[in-house]
Amino acid sequence: MQPGYRFEDLTVGMQASYRKTITEEDILLFAQLSGDTNPLHMDKDYARSTHFKGRIAHGLLTASLISTVLGTKLPGEGCIYVSQNLKFKEPVRIGHTIEAKATVKELNAERNFVTLTTNCTVSGTLVLEGECVMYVPSRKP
Repeated sequence: MQPGYRFEDLTVGMQASYRKTITEEDILLFAQLSGDTNPLHMDKDYARSTHFKGRIAHGLLTASLISTVLGTKLPGEGCIYVSQNLKFKEPVRIGHTIEAKATVKELNAERNFVTLTTNCTVSGTLVLEGECVMYVPSRKP
């Protein structure tokens, strides 16, 4: 893990990403952690009967990879979520490799708030898009 950026280090256009392949174990662990045992995620027979035609990963499992980028890469250590909006565009399935990316869009020096665009793609296809605001510590006391 790289040390976090401080507010003064950030510039519009900076970006970082994280990649992860979703496994059966990821879905089972996320269901256990979150309590979301919707059969769309857990039961292949049930999921086959839906318009998805098979199991899909939890949307918030996908979104959690954005948190990985933000908390470990950009802005990184010490940053705090203020808000996040999400639009789920396509389902994610076991075996899909997700690339979560965050890009600095706007800096608010008065409050040390950074607005970032956030998205997740699978093989270049947008599966999730959003925008977040993060509080980022300053070098100044």
